[in-house]
Amino acid sequence: MSLVACTGTTNQDNNELAVPQHKPLSVQAAEQPKKWWVARHDEKLVEKQKMQSVDMVFIGDSITHAFDYKSKAIWEQYYAPRNALNIGFNGDRTEHVLWRLQHGAIDNIQPKLVVLMIGTNNTGHRQDSPEDTASGIKAILKEITRKLPDTQVLLLAIFPRGETPDSPLRKINDTVNNIIQEYDDGDRVHYLNINHVFLDANGNLSRDVMKDLLHPNKDQYEHWAKAIEPMIENLL
Repeated sequence: MSLVACTGTTNQDNNELAVPQHKPLSVQAAEQPKKWWVARHDEKLVEKQKMQSVDMVFIGDSITHAFDYKSKAIWEQYYAPRNALNIGFNGDRTEHVLWRLQHGAIDNIQPKLVVLMIGTNNTGHRQDSPEDTASGIKAILKEITRKLPDTQVLLLAIFPRGETPDSPLRKINDTVNNIIQEYDDGDRVHYLNINHVFLDANGNLSRDVMKDLLHPNKDQYEHWAKAIEPMIENLL
């Protein structure tokens, strides 16, 4: 006997249930198809294992990755003494972060704080809708909660990009930020927007701040660190 006959569900209802729900790429965990990316993931697993304690974790894309080379001095000043692990990866979109979290990136540690900023590559690479990018960020937060239920999360607004407030990709990022600010639950997830640090009074972004109007210049990493420091001190 068919399921429809057993439950009394009509053919119309059954057809409606059979239609798959939209699942954007932003929430479908995936690897980056680059050898260096897999190698970095493996290296970070070893680094994590060798650390006596991991009290902070930074998760993100190339903007966060650059603490490893562009602004190592700021990392050594602010975060190395706090036993911080940097797992920012160049080119990552939300689905790549999801894959890494599901493949050991934060296993077997109990950090006090995760600092998360991700999404600008969803905007730039694929121009995902703000809703899809926000869904990817929500999926990451759920995965962090599942793996690290006692860890605080500092969720940063996606940094500004493009020269003016009307730049198309800037507008997408701003809309994502308007959505994800609602993920702040006042308990474990704390949203912080420091984008004003990088912009002038008219909301314009200078190449003196971000040469490519996307990645902060070397000297901007100190401004970033100082802007989030009060929140980090509070959460730690």
